[in-house]
Amino acid sequence: MPLNNTKEVQAMQLPIQKLHPFENHPFQVKDDDEMNQLVWSVLTQGVLTPLVVRSLENDEYEVISGHRRLHACQKAGIETVPALIYALDRDAAAIALVDSNLHREKILPSEKAFAYKLKRDALNHQGKTSPQVGEKLLTVEKIGLDGGDSKNQVLRYIRLTELIPQILSMVDAGKIALTPAVELSYLTQQEQQDLLETMESEDCTPSLSQAVQMKKLSQSGELSMDRIFEILRGPKANQQEKISFRVEDLRKFFPKSYSAARIQERILKLLEADCRKRQRAQER
Repeated sequence: MPLNNTKEVQAMQLPIQKLHPFENHPFQVKDDDEMNQLVWSVLTQGVLTPLVVRSLENDEYEVISGHRRLHACQKAGIETVPALIYALDRDAAAIALVDSNLHREKILPSEKAFAYKLKRDALNHQGKTSPQVGEKLLTVEKIGLDGGDSKNQVLRYIRLTELIPQILSMVDAGKIALTPAVELSYLTQQEQQDLLETMESEDCTPSLSQAVQMKKLSQSGELSMDRIFEILRGPKANQQEKISFRVEDLRKFFPKSYSAARIQERILKLLEADCRKRQRAQER
């Protein structure tokens, strides 16, 4: 529901203690450098953009848009904030919350996954999907319009909500790509726990082909800890041998001021010089 199409709106200064985060909202609020900058901004310039909220019982309010601003104000000790109060029910507020956040420049796969699920559930609860498959897919397609995703991509993101938190965090960190992560989401909770333990012990993550293998074995009831180990230890498509060094082992050969990137650059230059030297020796 676009908020600019909602007529019932009231602008007020609201006490911080009357405001509550939207229950189970999918977007993370982190105490990082960006938050510190936002705290400094509200301290020096105030809250430039009003929070968007909806009324609850007992003169309380639930935040729809502005969770980071709310947290920054709480950290800064600000007592009241400007807010726009909309007359929305829970489902309409959930849809507005998702739509207002999908345009963010940085959004994690887990945030998008739970956001799409929240919006889908809200639309379903509003009765905007019919039993016909075509209508359901149309609704899913509409869910992804604001995030720039097709209906198939929306469904793939929603599948991520079936992952256990530890594996989902690996997707957020870029350790597991979206496509194999979707395949892994079909594993049972226990199978995912077994996979997590194996990934940690073997210091590796599954490729797409390995994830597909595990999904098929899971569906046939044949995926055990031993099979997971065998699959992860097997060769990956396009796998290449790698040589790796720990930075701590190399630092003694370089000045303390050298960064890891500069150490790597220097090593490559030394190897190139050594290669040229050997080539000249062979030509003599």
